[in-house]
Amino acid sequence: MPAHGKKFLEKSKLVDKQKLYDLNEAIELVKQTACARFDESVEIAVRLGVNPKHADQQVRSTVALTHGTGKSVRIAVFAKGEKVKEAQENGADVVGGEDLIEEVKKGFLDFDVAIATPDIMSAVGQLGKLLGPRGLMPNPKAGTVTFDVGKTIKEIKKGKIEFRCDSFGIVHAAIGKVSFSNDKLYDNLKDVILAILKAKPATVKGQYIKSIALSTTMGPGIRIDLKVIKTLTEE
Repeated sequence: MPAHGKKFLEKSKLVDKQKLYDLNEAIELVKQTACARFDESVEIAVRLGVNPKHADQQVRSTVALTHGTGKSVRIAVFAKGEKVKEAQENGADVVGGEDLIEEVKKGFLDFDVAIATPDIMSAVGQLGKLLGPRGLMPNPKAGTVTFDVGKTIKEIKKGKIEFRCDSFGIVHAAIGKVSFSNDKLYDNLKDVILAILKAKPATVKGQYIKSIALSTTMGPGIRIDLKVIKTLTEE
């Protein structure tokens, strides 16, 4: 039984696995290798020279994508008092305090991002085992534990995303949709790479970015020449 379908295997033939592509080539090719009937996301995978087992080498930050991700984001806000109204007025999809915490405990997880005000975090902490593994736990480093609820909601709706390295030291992030223009994908990809460079831990020695690959949700990976890093930092 083949590991991949016929469409994937056919599209894979378009990619030279021995070649390192420049950004423009990679973006053009990634759109050609989309093999699903839906508008696939375009994703970047950056392998870093870090040891995620060490707390001082974990990479985690946020970046505002110039053109957004192309996805509608459902935001849940844990708050109380006046901040509940602020969240509702600024477009939060789900808002609540203890009541929302209880709903999540019962299995409600119909949201993509969770924001919490600092004064309710002690209660939200009960949801760590539910939200943590799903990457939904509000976190100060990601800017999702804040009293500035309205501004944070607007930024996330416009395209602010969180990224972090996984246990293998790889950062995965969606940078848009196949339907985006090449220029929009280029801008968003640049945003992510520069943000990852900025988030470099001070304790990391040697080569920080080991490899970069681009792909669609269902398509093959396309390796990018690391020389693009110099180009992007000089633009």
